[in-house]
Formats: sequence, structure tokens, C-alpha cells
Amino acid sequence: MNPEPAPADVAVVGAGIIGLSVAMYLVTQGRSVLLIDRKGIAQETSAQNAGALAFSDILPLASPRILRQAPRWLLDPLGPLAIRPGYALRMLPWLMRFGLASRPSAYRASLQAQTKLMQLAAPAFHAMLARAKASHMIRQDGSLQVYESDAEFQSNLAGWQLRAEAGIAFEHVKGERLRELQPGLASSIVAGTFVPHWETVSDPFEVASALGRHVLQAGAAWRQAEVRSIAVREGGVELRLAQGDTVRAKQAVIATGAWSRQLAAQLGDAIPLDTERGYNTTLPPGAFDLKRQIIFGAHGFVVTPLSTGIRVGGAVELGGLKLPPNFERSAHMLGKAARLLPGLRTEGGTQWMGYRPSLPDSLPVIGHASASRQVVYAFGHGHLGLTQSAATGHLVAQLLAERTPSIALEAFRPDRFRWTGAPTPPEGFSEPSLRL
Repeated sequence: MNPEPAPADVAVVGAGIIGLSVAMYLVTQGRSVLLIDRKGIAQETSAQNAGALAFSDILPLASPRILRQAPRWLLDPLGPLAIRPGYALRMLPWLMRFGLASRPSAYRASLQAQTKLMQLAAPAFHAMLARAKASHMIRQDGSLQVYESDAEFQSNLAGWQLRAEAGIAFEHVKGERLRELQPGLASSIVAGTFVPHWETVSDPFEVASALGRHVLQAGAAWRQAEVRSIAVREGGVELRLAQGDTVRAKQAVIATGAWSRQLAAQLGDAIPLDTERGYNTTLPPGAFDLKRQIIFGAHGFVVTPLSTGIRVGGAVELGGLKLPPNFERSAHMLGKAARLLPGLRTEGGTQWMGYRPSLPDSLPVIGHASASRQVVYAFGHGHLGLTQSAATGHLVAQLLAERTPSIALEAFRPDRFRWTGAPTPPEGFSEPSLRL
């Protein structure tokens, strides 16, 4: 009889950008890692996102401002925010929690937590890519958010003031300076805000693939399999795979993005995770002379220059994991982009839809499972998975080693929704000014 294989040291379930970042930090510390994913390395949402390293994007989506805008947006089925009619009732508990998290006091707490995470994220990401010899994949062109009226510009100033208080540099621009930063803008665009330290990557799949190669070359084991269940056992955890066999590990990390809720529930944690379905179209290289990422905030989408082409994508459709894609949303965004960027060549594009794991307070879950400290959750980053990936990997490695995390994780704890719909302000919290 063959002896039963020895348990893995750490099983990382999920090989998207979050799981890869966790694995990177663990192998760097000399831990033996088994990386498991049902499809492959970066084969889900991490393959085709907008490529932004949005370290200055500290404002939570759950906010008084978005709460005011949402009813108007929801009237447009192809607009920046949509809910499929057949999914609206199922979304009701999530939406109620979103409303609670948008209260000014809850928003302030989330804002401070997001700011702390972003301050850790930027240096951690640069260090991670340097270790993977992939620093050349970072573009340091800045970003330009544009506005079609002075009223739209004025309505965004409170948010920029909050960023200024967090030490984020930006420049409001008009006239020649605006057209210098991005030639070819529509005449309807009257102002913009340039963020010089905003970064993008050459292509998100290229970055994730480089991390995957480094992790495997550093000694991590790989298995393509779907994890159907997880249970705490003496000496660690047991993962049951779709093929029928099991994997034992001393510790485990759940980083399966939008598919994480079911595994967390098996460990006793009812986490209100749902799915923002994001759409994009990637046009061939040369479709437009794009100098940097352009953010069309009022329309909820961005246009990004990548090594693989020009990507037009964004917006939010709340529709879960099972409904078929509605690629009219991609086409609608592309039409808007063509209006706002006259000269954009829209032929030859490839459409895509991905699942963003989203929590009502706009913060991810980073923390121990209630059933065992040998299991750590790392999911729910919404639009910011790439941006916050290295910071999450760093923090998860600290939790697994029972070290004090680099930042307070109270606002990210898995059980924060157990008694209330909004996060508890972290210890030592002081309110920033809020003018929304």
C-alpha cells in the first residue's frame, strides 16, 4: 500500500492575482506552497481587468454620493450601475448593507481603512514585481479623469479634497494643459484631473503570468482542480476536490474571488459577498493614440493603453455568477468612448465579461476563519484586486505566521457583518473632514 502523502504546508486556493501574491510572499519566506485553481493561473477576472494600479483610489464605492446617484443610474439598463431584474430581489440584503455602509460615519471608517491599505499596497506591489523581475511591466504615465461640464467637475471636488488630505498629488486641468495631456478629446470635455503617480500595467495577464512563473520556479507546487469543500481537521485542514480525492494542508488560504462565499460558509462564516459583473472591449493596438488611462467617471468606465491594445471597460452590473453575459453593455461603453474620443477606431475588438468579488462596504475580507486560525480569507477586493494584491499577500503571510499585521485589520475582519451592516471604526480612528 502506498503511504498517504504528507500534508502540504500551505494550500492557496485560487490562482488569480490575490492568490498568486499570497503564494509569492509565502515562497519568499521559505514556506512550501500548493497552489490550486480550477482553471489555471489567472484564467478568471485577473486575466482581463483594466490594468490600473489605482493606489490613489481611496474613496469607497459605498458612499453618500454614490447612494444619491444610484437611483438615476439604475434607470438606464446599460448605464454605469445596473441590476438584472431577475436578480434584484436576491440582491436586496446586499443593497441594504450597502446603504448602511454609505452612512457618513461608516464611510469615514471605510475611507481610513482603505487609505491605510493603499499606503501599504504601492511599495508592496513594486517590491513584488521587482522580485519577479517584472518591474518593466509597470507604466508610470499617470491618469486623467475628465468632465463634460463644470457642474460635474465641481461635484467631484470634495472627493479630491479627501485625497489631498491623504497626501495624494493631483492637478486640475483645463484648456491647453488638458489637451496636452490627451490630444483628441471631444470638445464636450471641459476639464480634467491629472494624477501623476497613478500607474497601470502593460497587461494584467502578463503580470499575473510573470508572478505565476516566479512562484512555481521558486518551488511552489501546482494543481489544477476545483475545491468543492473545506473542513478543519486535527493538524490542519482538508480540501475535497471535484475529482473525489482530498488534499491535506497545515494551513489554507481562500482566495477564490467571487466564488469564495461557499467555502467560507462551510467554515461557519456567512459573508455577504456578491458579484459585480464587469465588461470590456479590447481594441487592436493603434486604435487610438492614448497617452495614459482616461477615466470617464460620470459614465463609469475607463480607457487604458495596454501592450495588447486599447481596453474600454468598467461599469457595474449586479447579476451574480449564473446569468449569461449581456454584451450590449460592452457595445454601449464602446459607443460612448467613440463619442468622447473622436477618432477611436472601434472595429476588431474582443469583448469580455468578468466577475468582481464585491462586499457592501467596498472593503475586502482579510482575516482568520472563525472555525480555525489555520485558515485565512483573502477575497472581496471589488475593482481593486490588482491594486491591493501585494498588500493582501503581505498581510496574509503575516497572519499565517501569527505575526502582528503591518496595518490594523479590524475593518477587514471576516465577521464584521455579523452584528451590523457597517464596519466598526478601527482602534485609534479619527474622523477626516467629509464634504460630500
